[in-house]
Amino acid sequence: MFHPELLKNKKILVTGGGTGLGKEIAGHYLELGAEVAICGRREPVLRETAEGLMAQHGGTVTVHSVDIRDHQAVDAMIDTIWQQGPLTGLVNNAAGNFLSRTEDLSVNGFNAITNIVLHGTFYVTQSVGRRWLEAGLPGSIINILVTWIWTGGPFTVPSAMSKAGLAAMTKSLAVEWGNRGIRINGIAPGPFPTEGASKRLNLSTIRGQDSQDPAEQTPAVRVPLGRIGQMRELTNLATFLMADGCDYLTGEIIAIDGGQWLAGNGHSGHLASLGDAEWQAIREAIQQTNAADKKLRTS
Repeated sequence: MFHPELLKNKKILVTGGGTGLGKEIAGHYLELGAEVAICGRREPVLRETAEGLMAQHGGTVTVHSVDIRDHQAVDAMIDTIWQQGPLTGLVNNAAGNFLSRTEDLSVNGFNAITNIVLHGTFYVTQSVGRRWLEAGLPGSIINILVTWIWTGGPFTVPSAMSKAGLAAMTKSLAVEWGNRGIRINGIAPGPFPTEGASKRLNLSTIRGQDSQDPAEQTPAVRVPLGRIGQMRELTNLATFLMADGCDYLTGEIIAIDGGQWLAGNGHSGHLASLGDAEWQAIREAIQQTNAADKKLRTS
């Protein structure tokens, strides 16, 4: 679909680039000639991803272990990257989410999501954007959002609130920074096959069982196109937005969800029928997943 050197001479940071959508986007950028930096909290995962992508595509992937909730650590990471030359692009992909009734949320649970999605993304965006502005350099930012910015996100309220804030940031900075050569757009994916989302947002996966219950149907059932997305479809959109040639496009948020949100088929509103015992089982399953992931980060 694209010229094999479309992104040659580009240097792009993908946050949360070790897994999921971030890994796929980073790989496609590398395939098309970009130099790629990826960051996240799990250094072994990042290194494994970088080695795998370079073995597959060649090129250069640099790894930066950072907790984007720490603004000083973010600024230090961007300084390190800049020492080898400025970025030309940024993909804000790092996120966190889980299913929960809002009345059951703890302050720590709420902050765990908002500190990554809202605060962390702002820290990275400001740190990169400030350097572009100071040097008079152009740049392009892509924020990975959700369709819940338009519909609300029942049972994922911290994420929905945070992503809505990032949608506002996308539109605001498009105006504030546009006359200085910085573009900023958003992608709002629907259901795509990622492990992290499946373990915390897909009820049938969380429960570890198949069911005909509408509350547990796979996301594809609720998509007008009748399927979940293919990764290359999303990475093609991320490439288009990052490439030269669409320089007049800024402040836009593009849904890529097979028409799901237009049909009123959001991912979580159907869970309103669940009772106390079912939500308790969901909480316990997600806690087990979180504990296993934490063990991986510290091992």
